[in-house]
Amino acid sequence: MTILSGPECTTMAEVRAGVDQVDRELVALLRRRFDYMDAAARIKPERGHVRDEARKAQVIANARAAAEAVGVPGDAVAAMWETLVEASIAYELDAFDRR
Repeated sequence: MTILSGPECTTMAEVRAGVDQVDRELVALLRRRFDYMDAAARIKPERGHVRDEARKAQVIANARAAAEAVGVPGDAVAAMWETLVEASIAYELDAFDRR
């Protein structure tokens, strides 16, 4: 099945195929993001450096601003990024401990 853009969809099957494709792409991007968490765990000299609240706030603010710039609800994206960043911190801590 050809994946259509959202505005081109005329059936729910087309919508679902598009959503499923985007979800696969998002998971691939998350893999890339978590690869950076592996690198951070390798590079940071101390476990206590993993959590950086100032950086966390900056990442969430950047995501909110990027979302709003393209017309996506900033509050929703900020909430997702809160979860993403916390999951990334947990992952990085585990990676640090495996070193």
